[in-house]
Amino acid sequence: MRYITTLFLMITLPVLAQNADDKVMSKKNGTYTINTTTLCNTAGYRGTTPLIVSVKKGKIVSVEALRNMESPQYFARVRQKMLPSYTGIKFRDHAKVNGVTGATMTSNAIKAHVAKAYEYYKTHK
Repeated sequence: MRYITTLFLMITLPVLAQNADDKVMSKKNGTYTINTTTLCNTAGYRGTTPLIVSVKKGKIVSVEALRNMESPQYFARVRQKMLPSYTGIKFRDHAKVNGVTGATMTSNAIKAHVAKAYEYYKTHK
């Protein structure tokens, strides 16, 4: 029985690890898509703020927010003002994007998630 369990783990664990990595970054038609859900645990005001960051030829195509627990009224300002500010800039210049006044913790969390996406992209592209 112990042999079967060991064999099962030897086969299953690498597959699980590979699947977890597959969910972080993918590439389609020259566009890399990075999911920060497992990359960054930096929290905003009420929890983490995972993102989908899309990059093509070193420039950010889009930054989209995934489900989070931030206050809808404050996050709406981040979604409308901050996230579109990333579109079209060089990925390496991501830190130049300004946060949203009144949503500082959330803005800082967004910046941390984009920074983690950038580090992952540089290492794994």
